[in-house]
Amino acid sequence: MRYRLTFVVGIAVGYVLGTRAGRERYEQLKKSARRIVQNPAVRNTAETAAQQGRVYAGKAYHAVSEKVGDRMPDSVAHRVRTLRERNTNGSGEDDWGTSNT
Repeated sequence: MRYRLTFVVGIAVGYVLGTRAGRERYEQLKKSARRIVQNPAVRNTAETAAQQGRVYAGKAYHAVSEKVGDRMPDSVAHRVRTLRERNTNGSGEDDWGTSNT
């Protein structure tokens, strides 16, 4: 109950502050956020982090698959093989349609 009350109070405070700030402040924040996202340094850092995440995920997958071996259910093993084949065939997209650059 305490968490629900805290959540509701947070929404109320956000609403009050948001209505006081108005549309002009919203547009200002939106413009600033867009400028940050389009900054080449930020984009390069995000791409590097994504690439490192994929590398570490691949290493973790291999470490886990060696330990799990044949104990994995067939449905999961089939899904993993399908994903691996699709990625090695160079589709370049994940399940959500985003590129793996």
